[in-house]
Amino acid sequence: MDIEVMIDALHTQGWCVWDDFLSVDEVSALYQCLPSEWSQAGIGRQDEHTLVKSIRSDKIHWLSETMGQPVQAYLEKMEAIRQAANRSLYLGLFEYEAHFAKYEEGAFYQKHRDSFRGRANRKLTTVFYLNDQDWQASDGGELVMYRDDESFLTRLTPKGGRLVVFLSEDFPHEVLPANRKRFSIAGWFRLNGVNGASLDIAV
Repeated sequence: MDIEVMIDALHTQGWCVWDDFLSVDEVSALYQCLPSEWSQAGIGRQDEHTLVKSIRSDKIHWLSETMGQPVQAYLEKMEAIRQAANRSLYLGLFEYEAHFAKYEEGAFYQKHRDSFRGRANRKLTTVFYLNDQDWQASDGGELVMYRDDESFLTRLTPKGGRLVVFLSEDFPHEVLPANRKRFSIAGWFRLNGVNGASLDIAV
């Protein structure tokens, strides 16, 4: 797959799965950038941000270019996606934000949307997995996606190297309880000048 195939999938169906987006060595290099300190993830933004472990129990650490060359390289690839999406889909994506997400054994995130119609600042969601490539369904932690009408769409194992991209407003989704430690990078392409409307979400 390449970026243009991904863009075509976003145009026709609003979502795309890109296996082997990065090589095994590149995934391993990103894994080595995982932080030693994590924050409990919450829901809501700014003054409405709260910790609700009955809804989500993952931990996060926001990415920055100072975290090492592998992170810089990943962010450069996201910038290429941003430019391609704007060029072909006219989405008006302005910037990208992302964080590492850690799901300990038993951690989960109930069904949610990353953004809501009419209040969207997050327009396009990305999820990249840093786990083993042989991750099994029995390991849990699967991403379950639903259509806009809440009907089941697909269930995806979080195997290493897999990138999932989808329109943030259109696809409710959840993370099933993990049966072993699970890592990902959750990111969002944002619109310019729209503040505080979406959830602080890790998938």
